[in-house]
Amino acid sequence: MENELTALISRLHTFSGLAHKQDIQLIAQQLREAWPNPCANGDDCALIPDGEGYKLLAMEGFINRFVAEDPWFAGWCGVMVNLSDIAAMGGRPLAVVNALWNDSLPHAGRIVQGMAAASRAYQVPIVGGHTNLRSDRPQLAVAVLGETRHPLSSFLVRTGQALMVAINLQGRWHPPGNNWDAATEADPAALRHALALLPELAASGRVHAAKDISQAGLAGTLVMMLESAGIGAEINLAEIPIPPQVDLEQWLCAFPSFGFLLAVEPEQCSAVQQQFNSGGIACARVGHFTTDKQLMMQLGQQRACYWDLDQQPLTGMSNH
Repeated sequence: MENELTALISRLHTFSGLAHKQDIQLIAQQLREAWPNPCANGDDCALIPDGEGYKLLAMEGFINRFVAEDPWFAGWCGVMVNLSDIAAMGGRPLAVVNALWNDSLPHAGRIVQGMAAASRAYQVPIVGGHTNLRSDRPQLAVAVLGETRHPLSSFLVRTGQALMVAINLQGRWHPPGNNWDAATEADPAALRHALALLPELAASGRVHAAKDISQAGLAGTLVMMLESAGIGAEINLAEIPIPPQVDLEQWLCAFPSFGFLLAVEPEQCSAVQQQFNSGGIACARVGHFTTDKQLMMQLGQQRACYWDLDQQPLTGMSNH
């Protein structure tokens, strides 16, 4: 008889956000062949050497249905998710640009209003882009430029390091998708302070690597992190910070607005936790990184493999 954990894993494997990440495999090899990039692909941002530091460049495109049905929130997310990618690399954002296609000015206006609201809240300017109001449907893509002198990267995760999770639990569901909105009604100063924690931790050396929890959910994002590093991990699902009355399965699939996976030396876990807690962010040590290229999950006394990268790649973005 299938136990609770293996049944959960089977259901998680059917999550659409995970399938979207698997689509990356279809172009990963062609990209490597077409343009041998000296910078590794697969991180939250492109990492571009720039004098004594690095420029960071990220871009997000959004599902057409989401943009059509929830234009203001799509605009907000266009800014927010890109800023999270910059933070995950230990950086600070400089400016945002966008590409907006639409078939209706009122609808396009709602998207721009959402982007402008996020730009004001996070104090990051929208400096340009491309607009077309003669499209057959609403479409949105947003890019952000940032900088860092102390980059975090999924490729820097090492075995023996602790796996930590930092998530803002002070939010609410934003239906119809698995979006946990911890941002649109939050204090803008608190939003900026929380994002600034990542570059501060990077500069102090307390965090070695980080990854923004994306639409692949916590579990899928962790597999992407492991794929870049060429290693595995053990995670105790019971230790993951979770809001009251929220179902574990839904939480593992959620986009949490502010959520990061962290690679931390074990002796630094307490200090990292305290730093996030001081900004109102829940943070916990939930596991550790291992040599085997598997993500092993524990739930109570049950233990099972969620993903075996030796048997099945996820994005195909790996240097190993």
